[in-house]
Amino acid sequence: MRRWDRLVDGYIEEYRARGIGPARVAHTAATLDRWGRWLKQRRPRVSIEQIDAELITRYIASCSTFRAKATVYDALSTMRGFGNHLVREGLWTVSPLRWMKGPKITPYSRLPKRIDRAHMQALWREAGNRRGECSAHLWVTVLALLYGTGLRRGELERLDLECFDREHGTLRIDGRKSGKERCVPLPPMVLQCLEAYLPRRHNVLERSAALGERALLITRLGTRLNAQTISNTIHRIARRAGVSIHSLHQFRHTCASDLLEAGVHLAQVQRVLGHSVIATTVRYIHIADPQRREAMRAHPLNDWLTLREAA
Repeated sequence: MRRWDRLVDGYIEEYRARGIGPARVAHTAATLDRWGRWLKQRRPRVSIEQIDAELITRYIASCSTFRAKATVYDALSTMRGFGNHLVREGLWTVSPLRWMKGPKITPYSRLPKRIDRAHMQALWREAGNRRGECSAHLWVTVLALLYGTGLRRGELERLDLECFDREHGTLRIDGRKSGKERCVPLPPMVLQCLEAYLPRRHNVLERSAALGERALLITRLGTRLNAQTISNTIHRIARRAGVSIHSLHQFRHTCASDLLEAGVHLAQVQRVLGHSVIATTVRYIHIADPQRREAMRAHPLNDWLTLREAA
């Protein structure tokens, strides 16, 4: 097992070279490190070539107590990727993880809750009350982008100034997650927030002597706003507004659900959110299904009730 750490390091470098985000890379490294520590504690010692399906099953069972199904599934997926790496390195002929399946997960059970309109307004008011003119405009703009375009946190962090096309009112979003870049038209309110924020962004960069900064969203020091700061500050705003926020992904979920409820076609919502397959977008229909609601309004029972009321 002395080769384990070297092999993990090699795999992580390969993983990072694929353009995966730093947070995901760190999570993958931690998952493989836990697996490695467990294997190194086995007696008698186990070589990499001796790892089989039975041993892997024992490990999964040992770390799945009181863990959510999604957590176990994610760990197994990470281990499967490393198993494929060991096959490429010639240490395994066939990966024992190839046919191992994680716990069955109902897709609807993983969807975050929507943020209702009253809570969304409370968040915006609290963000607008932040101290410092630039800070207030920045965080209102962050909320507008999260809800108005359904951006993922990483996509928001990686936005550069040139991604915003003022003339056409669009935002170009990288395809690091889906492998395909997309261009999203911005709602008028989001455009107004950006137009109000950009002059203040320029003033901050001028004071910080950092006019060459490419990031669209910046800190008061003129540096790129990172994902962790975005999460921490949004959660702080939510606490002060008395709104329960579990994840920033709730803004994306709310964007998708509200668009569908407003009657936007499923394929258009897929393009806005950047889903690789429409099946991912379909998950939101159980929350917002305007077609089904309209169908029930056409039910003959409604006419019968109208006749009864007239009588």
